[in-house]
Amino acid sequence: MSGALSRSPAEAQRAALIADALAGLSAARKTLPCKWLYDAEGCALFEAITRLPEYYPTRTETRILRECGPAIADAIGPGAAVVEFGPGDGAKAVLLLRALAAPAAYLPVDIAPEWLDAAAGRVASAFPGLPVRPVVADFAQPFDLAGRADGSATHLGFFPGSTIGNFEPEEAVRFLRRARTTLRAGARLLLGADLVKDTRVLEAAYDDAAGVTAAFDLNLLARLNREAGADFDLGGFRHAAIWNAEKERIEMHLVSRRTQSVCLAGRVFRFAQGETIHTESSHKYRPERLREMAAAAGWQAAAMWTDPDGLFSVWLLEG
Repeated sequence: MSGALSRSPAEAQRAALIADALAGLSAARKTLPCKWLYDAEGCALFEAITRLPEYYPTRTETRILRECGPAIADAIGPGAAVVEFGPGDGAKAVLLLRALAAPAAYLPVDIAPEWLDAAAGRVASAFPGLPVRPVVADFAQPFDLAGRADGSATHLGFFPGSTIGNFEPEEAVRFLRRARTTLRAGARLLLGADLVKDTRVLEAAYDDAAGVTAAFDLNLLARLNREAGADFDLGGFRHAAIWNAEKERIEMHLVSRRTQSVCLAGRVFRFAQGETIHTESSHKYRPERLREMAAAAGWQAAAMWTDPDGLFSVWLLEG
C-alpha cells in the first residue's frame, strides 16, 4: 500500500494544509485558503463572532428562517433529505428541519470534524427519530452521497451563512454546478446570500471592536505553527478588513507589521512591512447578480426571502 493511501485523515489533512500554505505563500500576492481558518479553536472563535453586535449575518439569516419558515416549507414540500454544506453548529438546520414537513434525513457535510460533531449532535437531540448521517468531505470538491438517504427522498441542499461569498465568482458558479450533480435529480438548493450594503456596516462586521475577528484571523498563523511547524510571530501581524468596491467584497488580510521572514516546511518566506496575506473574501450580492450566477450553473431562482432592512437574503433554487 502506498504512503498516500495509508495516511490517516489527520495526516492527509495536515499534508493538504502544508501544500496549500506553500502554494499560497509562494504567490506574488500571498494568500491562504479560508477553509483552514476552521480548526477547533477557529470554530470556537467563529461561533463567538456570530454573537457579536456588529456581526449581523447570522442573526439576520436566523430571523428569516424563523419568520419565513412556513413559506419556505410550503415552497419545498414534504419528505426532503436535507444536505447541509458547511453546517456550523447545526442551529440553522434545526430551524429549517422544524419548519419542514416530514424531513427524511439530515446529512451535514464538512471537512472539519469539529463542525460535524456539533451539528449532528444538535440535530439528533432535537429530532430523535430523524436519520442523521454526517459526511466528512470538502464540500468545495466533488463528493458522493450514494446510500446516505432513502432512495425515494428528494435532496434539499442547504448552504446558509453566505458561505457562497467566500468563493470567487467563477468558483461560486462551479460550486453551484457541482451541487446540482451531487444532489439527486429534481433536487433544490436553499441558499443564504449576504447583500450589498453600507460600507461602514460591512467593515465593522469583519473587524469588531472586541477583536474577536482579529483573533480568528490570527489563529490561522497559530494553526500553521502547530500543525505545519511554521514559526510565525503572531505579534508581527495584524488583522485588517477592507471593502473592495470594484469586486463588491470584504477582504480579510493579515498585515505584516515589519520586515520579517517565516520558515515553513523548509522554505523561507519573506515579508515586507505592510505586505499582506489575503485570508478570506466575503462577496456581497445584488439580487440580479445572484440570479445570473444561479442561471449560469443551471439553477433557476424560484423564490427569495429577506429581512425588513434588506440586509440578507435566502433563496430557493430549482434545477
